[in-house]
Amino acid sequence: MCEFLPANLRLLCSHYRSVAEVCRKIHINRGQFNKYLCGKSIPTHFNLKRICDFFGVDESEVGLPPEQFIALIGVKSNKSQLLGKAAAPQLMHEHLREKSSPELKAHLGYYYEYYHAMTEPGSILCSLVHVRGEGDDVVYERNERLQITGAEDVFERYQYLGIAYYLRDRLFFIDYESLTSNEISQTILIPSFKSCITRLNGLKMGVSAADHRAPACSRVVWEYLGQEIDRVDAYRRVRLYQPDDCAIDDDLRARLAQTQVVEGLFVIA
Repeated sequence: MCEFLPANLRLLCSHYRSVAEVCRKIHINRGQFNKYLCGKSIPTHFNLKRICDFFGVDESEVGLPPEQFIALIGVKSNKSQLLGKAAAPQLMHEHLREKSSPELKAHLGYYYEYYHAMTEPGSILCSLVHVRGEGDDVVYERNERLQITGAEDVFERYQYLGIAYYLRDRLFFIDYESLTSNEISQTILIPSFKSCITRLNGLKMGVSAADHRAPACSRVVWEYLGQEIDRVDAYRRVRLYQPDDCAIDDDLRARLAQTQVVEGLFVIA
């Protein structure tokens, strides 16, 4: 400890603008700390713990030979950087999950989702959504099919995977297109406060799959189907519809017709 501590302390201090800054942050007398750096004095156990806690090293490590200590600090630094990169999104998710209301689980199940198609303005797209619990999270899968122009019964398939939160009386659904990984979309719904869920209104924001890739938003309606369904049969309805198609009833048409201008976005009506 007596032999190698001064050099190791000087190395740790070199990561800061000055020794004075280190002393201010540790709340230790600078004159006394200078004696540690020069090897004229050894910190008491109390002061050594304060110093080591500040720099993020163990008391046994700070007394290692400088060559070993330099290698150790390099490993610790790399680990800290890797943990820092992963921590931010994970902390955000854990925070939102903690704040999310348990009421969210009342909305588990299958839904038809209807909104004005971002790729085919003037059409209404019906997709199939499955909201389910996965551990402590509520996740969902959304499947879409778009008819290819000029090719009857030939479809392009899109699959979105996402996570849901219930924050301050709003349902938030954030997903990405898992087959191409080139799109993120968000849906905000007004939850059902009734004992029986039928239809939920909200707004969907995303990007058109067309070449211009324009940001777009649309009124959206989720129609509840139940906890268990015949997925094959339900999937047959997933496609584009004209607004006057008999599959789009008057209530659904009226809900989707409630449009408003959103600054900076291409609003589909």
